[in-house]
Amino acid sequence: MKKHNLKELDFVYVCGDAYVDHPSFGHAIISRVLVSRGYTVGIIPQPDWKDDSSIDVFGRPRLGFLVSAGNMDSMVNHYTVAKKHRKTDAYSPGGRMGLRPDNATVVYSNLIRRTYKDVPIILGGIEASLRRLAHYDYWSDKLKRSVLLDSGADILTYGMGERAIVEVADALASGIDVKDLSYIRGTVVKLREDEANLSDGIVLPAYPDLINDKRKYAESFMVQYKNTDPFSARSLYEKYDNKILIKQNPPSLPLSEIDMDDVYELPYMRTYHPMYEKDGGVPAIAEIKFSVTSNRGCFGGCSFCSLNFHQGRIVQTRSERSILEEVKKMTQDRDFKGYVHDVGGPTANFYHAACKKQLKSGACINRQCLYPAICKNMDTSHKRYCNLLADIEKIKGVKKVFIRSGIRYDYLMQDKSDEFLDRLCRHHISGQLRVAPEHISDSVLSAMGKPSRAVYDAFLKKFDEVNKRTGKEQYVVPYLMSSHPGSTLKDAIELACYIKKMGFSPRQVQDFYPTPSTLSTVMYYTGVDPRDMKNIYVPKSFKEKAAQRALIQFADPANYDLVREALLKEGRNDLIGFDKNCLIRPRKNSSEKLNKKSTNEKVDRKPNKKIRNVHRKKKQR
Repeated sequence: MKKHNLKELDFVYVCGDAYVDHPSFGHAIISRVLVSRGYTVGIIPQPDWKDDSSIDVFGRPRLGFLVSAGNMDSMVNHYTVAKKHRKTDAYSPGGRMGLRPDNATVVYSNLIRRTYKDVPIILGGIEASLRRLAHYDYWSDKLKRSVLLDSGADILTYGMGERAIVEVADALASGIDVKDLSYIRGTVVKLREDEANLSDGIVLPAYPDLINDKRKYAESFMVQYKNTDPFSARSLYEKYDNKILIKQNPPSLPLSEIDMDDVYELPYMRTYHPMYEKDGGVPAIAEIKFSVTSNRGCFGGCSFCSLNFHQGRIVQTRSERSILEEVKKMTQDRDFKGYVHDVGGPTANFYHAACKKQLKSGACINRQCLYPAICKNMDTSHKRYCNLLADIEKIKGVKKVFIRSGIRYDYLMQDKSDEFLDRLCRHHISGQLRVAPEHISDSVLSAMGKPSRAVYDAFLKKFDEVNKRTGKEQYVVPYLMSSHPGSTLKDAIELACYIKKMGFSPRQVQDFYPTPSTLSTVMYYTGVDPRDMKNIYVPKSFKEKAAQRALIQFADPANYDLVREALLKEGRNDLIGFDKNCLIRPRKNSSEKLNKKSTNEKVDRKPNKKIRNVHRKKKQR
């Protein structure tokens, strides 16, 4: 500030992450966008929330405070699905845990408000975005109010906030009071009932009614879920006590390709602040420093994912020129070894909108693009993405381009050409391709909004065919999820048998994590599928969730008791024995009935070779 002769800043940005000036970090994008519009911004990363003076280092900002919990919800950042404290934080210097509070958005806002009673506070980031209306909070097991009320902030920007924050900044700079900014797209505001024009939107069930009736919450959420498209969405009103309303304005319009290029071509330093060198840097930079964002938004529609609610379904892309220029700059970095770690986004192979209609009139309200079947209007060509990857490979200094963000194999399978899969196998993976079938029980997959098992099996066959043709020995490593709503022990056993048949021993399994504002979280809380309002089974006890997870990792000796108990409970004694299809062996001197087949056949008492190798590797580690 002294160097630039500044006596005050326009905005002070308070963030739960360490300061990393890279476009994969929300605070970097929002700050750089504001600076490009002529505003001055100071950043206070990870202030000491127990010390009021920590918020006062820049003094009083001219226009307002910006508050974000960081790139993750602070509760997800702090706790595992078992509600145990995580040991490290990749978004903090040295990976140190404990440098941000629980519910950081609320805590930081209240900290500011104690010192600055009347300075506007604008919320943003994933935590605020997904808690913008009443939401289920897994960690307290309660339905919470809009974060705007608990934080005492004035306005909340949701989704990808470039357009909204510039409009808010321009309005404040022109002298408009923050209390009058009730009309800006991509924002949520507080109103008194007598200030609202309810006829211009949809009135959701009141918060007290949601508390008393879980089905009403499921209905309310489905209305919100269908109002995430900027072309068709209307304002939403949620009533609280004391005649207070929360108004959610329609989402911001998607960025054009030129807009996207402008955002990602701002002069980022592309690394963490030098003050963190003494701590060994910020771990999160390692994976993204040499990765390129080519798109945002996702039309995948997975029930457990918040992308639909946050970024929206309309895919927005950068131009090839912009991406190639970024990679050229990347090659000049002294730490660059020739490897581009990723070219993608939420889904790597979505490098254009789902269909031409979306760019003109938005996504369909009452159907998904890929589920339950792929829409006939879908543009499934990967030609543009293949050409981009080929052009990146030609850049001097680039040895190899990896693709590490998600691949939608069901979408890939609809492409009439094998060009992308062939290119993927030849150039962009190294022995293993990670994809996310999540499960193989069709009833569970339906709850997840994922394609059927038959689609995954067809993809595996196609993948093997392409690898044989290209002379590669490569494997698919599936991401699997346990305990998702709709998954019973029977389904978990079906998945375990499938894994056994495939000769695969997963080292990582994700328990379903009920994070705010996803369809799956609503199922978990209400016991109802909001899409059809039918009851759905929800595994909630820690014991059953542990059993479902153990079944996926049945080969791990530490899981033996849980697997055995689950099999006996479901009457699947046939899976305890020495037959090749059995999941576990009986205990020594056990009187339990063995698999009949195994008593009449020659027994191969050696475990599956692949599984045995995994155990050997674990022992070595």
